[in-house]
Amino acid sequence: MMRLLSTARSAGLALIAAFALVGSVATAAPAAPAAPASRVVYDALGDSYASGYGVPPYGPCGRSQSAYAVQLDGRQRLKLDDFVACAGATTTSLVSGGQLAALDADTDLVTLTIGGNDIGWSTAVTACLAGTDAQCAGATAVVTGRATVQLPALLDTVYAKVAAAAPNAHVVVTGYPRLFSPEYGAFLAASPAEQSALNAGADTLDEVIATAAARHGFQYVDVRKRFDGHGVNSPDAWILGPFDPAAFHPNADGYEAYTAAVNSALGPVKLS
Repeated sequence: MMRLLSTARSAGLALIAAFALVGSVATAAPAAPAAPASRVVYDALGDSYASGYGVPPYGPCGRSQSAYAVQLDGRQRLKLDDFVACAGATTTSLVSGGQLAALDADTDLVTLTIGGNDIGWSTAVTACLAGTDAQCAGATAVVTGRATVQLPALLDTVYAKVAAAAPNAHVVVTGYPRLFSPEYGAFLAASPAEQSALNAGADTLDEVIATAAARHGFQYVDVRKRFDGHGVNSPDAWILGPFDPAAFHPNADGYEAYTAAVNSALGPVKLS
C-alpha cells in the first residue's frame, strides 16, 4: 500500500513538474512583436504646380508647405525624402538643374508635374484675357501645336531619365486643371467661348502628358474633374486670379485637391 502511494505521489509530482516546465517555457518566450511596416521613400519633382507656388511663404524655388508632396508626407507610409520641385521648371531645366540628383535606387515613389512651361501656356491665357478674339485664337493655336508636336519628345526624354535614375520606383505623373469655369460668364476680356477654347487646350496638354506617361509605364493622375466648377472665375475658385503674384496657380484649396487626387490614385495596393 505504501509502495502504491509512493508511486502515485511520484507520478503526481512529475505531472506538476511537466506543467511547470510548459509554463516556464511559455513565459520565457513571449510572441515577438510584429515588425513595423516599412516606409515608402518618396521624392517629388516638377514645376510650380508641384512646388506649391501660389500659397506663401516660400522656400527655395517657390516651394510651399501647401504643396501636394508635403501634404502627402506621412500618409500611406509615405516618407518625403527629397522635395526638389522648382517654380518655372521645364522638362529641360528639370534634367539640367539637378532635380534628378534626388533620385536613386532607394527611391520607392516619384511624383512629377512638368510640361506646362515647355509650351508657354501662360502666353495663350494672357492673350485671351487682354487681347482680341483673333489674338486669343492665334496664341491658343500656337501653344496647342507645341503640345502635340514638340512636347511628346521632351516628355519622353525626361521620363526616360527619371526611370533610369530611380529604377525601382513607382512613378506618378500629374496633369493640370482647366483654368476656367465658362458657366459663370465672361472673365475680363475672355468670353465663355474663349474660356472653353483655353480649357480645350488644357485638355490637349493633359492628353499628351497622359499618353507619354503610359508609354513609359508611369501612372497618370488626372485632376481636371476635381477642379470642375472651381475655375478662376468661379465664386469658389481654386485657381488664383490674374492680379495675384502667382496668377493661375492653385490656391490652398486647389493644392488640397491635388493631394486628394494623388492619394486616392495611389492607394495601399499601389504602394505594396
